[in-house]
Amino acid sequence: MIYGLGMLDLGMTFSYEQLIIDNEIAGMVNRVLKGVRVTDDSLAVDIINKVGPAGSFLGEKHTVKYMKTDQSRAKIFDRNMRSSWEANGSVSINDKVKKIAQEIINEHQPMPIDKDVLDQFKVIIASAEK
Repeated sequence: MIYGLGMLDLGMTFSYEQLIIDNEIAGMVNRVLKGVRVTDDSLAVDIINKVGPAGSFLGEKHTVKYMKTDQSRAKIFDRNMRSSWEANGSVSINDKVKKIAQEIINEHQPMPIDKDVLDQFKVIIASAEK
């Protein structure tokens, strides 16, 4: 269980921006907890032999396939070189998550609660109020 996402000051304060950062970190942790699959395909000994010690694996379809599923995919953390980050406006993590939080607040449309579930809630609340 991951507890306290978005909380600051021992839970006395809540931050939408911190929630977005914590959510990304939790996603990375969950990816690590899945572990590394060790199979003949994931080991790719044939690709290693083909590419060799001085070659590049980045052009291999196998690498692309596993990068999409086995690597943590950061959405808010910029993994580019500093020069690239600066060329793209040097947007701070705080500015990035403030924008994302505001977009969610302005645009998110929650799915309506199913009528059966809503009716069950009403029964539970009514029994608690007795």
